[in-house]
Amino acid sequence: MIRFKSCAALAACSALAACAALSPTSEPVQRAPAFDLVGRVAVRYDGRAFSSSVRWLHGAENDEISLLTPVGQTLAHILADSSGATLTGADRSETRAGDVESLTRRGLGWELPLTRLAWWVRAEIVPGVVIGEVTRDQDGRLVRLVQDGWNIVFVHRPPEEGSRFPQRLDLARENYQIRLVIDNWLGGDAP
Repeated sequence: MIRFKSCAALAACSALAACAALSPTSEPVQRAPAFDLVGRVAVRYDGRAFSSSVRWLHGAENDEISLLTPVGQTLAHILADSSGATLTGADRSETRAGDVESLTRRGLGWELPLTRLAWWVRAEIVPGVVIGEVTRDQDGRLVRLVQDGWNIVFVHRPPEEGSRFPQRLDLARENYQIRLVIDNWLGGDAP
């Protein structure tokens, strides 16, 4: 057993331990299970707004995301794997980065927290990343989560529809607000 000679030493150690417990890790320890979804995304950032349809194929080793106009034209196509990420714009210009978060900040002006979002769209907590707050409904479904600096609100379909995945996610962090509406799960571990 450790004994402290003063309250100040105890307080300092407690503060350091609390800081260590709250510091987020840089990357989750594992990838979320595969899925394929279609939906819509709306983003507010730095006084601007962006919205599009989205098709997201999340595989065991990579992600492919298409951001589309209402008539199906590609605004941006994102490919990401362990070697990095590439964004191809509507004009066929390419932007590359080490990860999707950096890529979307540079290429789109807003951050898409893809690595963590792959867990959150399934209403799951990212393993290995510090949790700030968790709220569940009476059916045990995640309705609010604070994790890695993001505040996420989950909107679920009625329980009688039998879906365990959310219908909508509202994410907020600093000057970013992202709403993702999931219209359809096309494969993988979908309901």
